[in-house]
Amino acid sequence: MGQVRVLVVDDEVRLAETVQRGLAAEGFVVDVVHDGEEALWAATENAYDVIVLDLMLPKLSGYRVVEQLRAKGVWTPVLMLTAKDGEYDQADALDLGADDYLTKPFSFVVLVARLRALLRRGAPERPAVLSAGDLTLDPVSHAVGRGDTPIVLTPREFGLLEYLLRHKGEVVTKSEILDNVWDSAYDGPANVVEVYVGYLRRKLDAPFDRKTIQTVRGFGYRITDKD
Repeated sequence: MGQVRVLVVDDEVRLAETVQRGLAAEGFVVDVVHDGEEALWAATENAYDVIVLDLMLPKLSGYRVVEQLRAKGVWTPVLMLTAKDGEYDQADALDLGADDYLTKPFSFVVLVARLRALLRRGAPERPAVLSAGDLTLDPVSHAVGRGDTPIVLTPREFGLLEYLLRHKGEVVTKSEILDNVWDSAYDGPANVVEVYVGYLRRKLDAPFDRKTIQTVRGFGYRITDKD
């Protein structure tokens, strides 16, 4: 791999400079900006390999930056930095098109490992629509429907359904769902996954007499094209 260009966006100037120095020492070429408007301009005008983006930014939040980049067709992988007790959560960040996230404060070693993983994955264009049978989910417009019937989901329900659809045909465990749709540091009730699967079934399956989300006893859940 040639030189890797990274855009670091954080309004905490000292943190951004520390990350810049550390990444430069690892061989990355790093640009730093400190607000959302600058980030949107820089990421649209320049070809970066990966973007490290703080969620809470002046002028334009990290959410809006990702949303607008994806709407413009800029699919550069984004690693979102989120505050431990921020008003938003990681599921929302992933819903809007971020590819991974780290909760502050974070280990620099982990940051570099996550960036290298995103770089290996590259930036394939997202599928226009994810589907299982006549159930569809559009990751960009956030539209969910069954046939011609639109279905309204909360951000967390949307994140869970998107994760299941991205792993269609595979059994995903509750711990994988917690790590990817909630947060590896989640320490709330253990049955939260079952609760949200129940919410999805009530909205996606029950009114249409379907059984799209299957429980695989002792393992987890699977979504398939078969109803």
